Amino acid sequence: MKTVENPEAGRFRSEALRAKFLAAYDAAFAALWPTPWAEDDVETEFGTTHAHRFGPTDAGDGDAGGDPVVLLHGANSNAVQWYPFVAALGARHPVIALDTLGDPGRGVARVPIHEPATSAAWLDQVLAGLDIDRAHLVGHSYGGWLVLNQALHRPERLISVTALDPGGLEKVGLRFIWLMYLNGLAGLAPAPLRRRLAVWLDNPVLEVPELKKVLLTGARAFRTRRPAPLPLTDDDLRSIRTPTLALLGERSPLLHPRRAQARIELMPNGHADILPGVGHGPGFQRGTGVDVNARLLAFLDSTQPDPRA
Repeated sequence: MKTVENPEAGRFRSEALRAKFLAAYDAAFAALWPTPWAEDDVETEFGTTHAHRFGPTDAGDGDAGGDPVVLLHGANSNAVQWYPFVAALGARHPVIALDTLGDPGRGVARVPIHEPATSAAWLDQVLAGLDIDRAHLVGHSYGGWLVLNQALHRPERLISVTALDPGGLEKVGLRFIWLMYLNGLAGLAPAPLRRRLAVWLDNPVLEVPELKKVLLTGARAFRTRRPAPLPLTDDDLRSIRTPTLALLGERSPLLHPRRAQARIELMPNGHADILPGVGHGPGFQRGTGVDVNARLLAFLDSTQPDPRA
């Protein structure tokens, strides 16, 4: 299917910048992801979505026979960010990390997907295109909004949802926006200063050269055209029946953790933990003493359908 880039859906500023970005993108995957992994392109009415697969290829592969775990990254990022999770999750589940349409990656958007119903339709079509009848969703930041939104609008394929310091629980504040600008500037600092800034800003990206390069290159090369998502209402949250775990950073610049915890627990099957010493990167930050992969796997195990049912 031929795709035509729609400027309202996000696009690269030029083919030369796209090529520069993809070189950094491929180098980051080669340096950071465990091997081997496979790649797929999935056609939807909204555009071509790129997916990275790791782990067992069949749900009956030995002890690693869990249902798929689908990972959705934060805004202005892509699937490479999930490198701290892939090996642990992939030992027990097929893992599929998507490049969200509208962000810098290998996908090509034809139609904007920022409206809630449209986002849910896009993701449902991607799951269908990957032959996934049921899955666990895990999302970080903007990806956290995507997975909560999916549970609200298209829950039929979902076993569980995990949201890591998610969007969609309160309006994005100026503090978070300013910190994102500061993080971008910090990425240009000399290495010794950048390491100190990584601690001060709770930003693990600054300590990983390959990831820093792909994200900074994407910020320069790609024009994102997407408003921040509107928060889900209390009634929206109460209507979500999918088992949901939210892991919230005690030092989150995006959320007020106690307020966000209370909102998640409006869900009949929702639970939220506040992680001490953690900012906006649960599972991405080093040295916090919090094993997010272990918490996530325990939650997935608790929601895994009984194969005898």
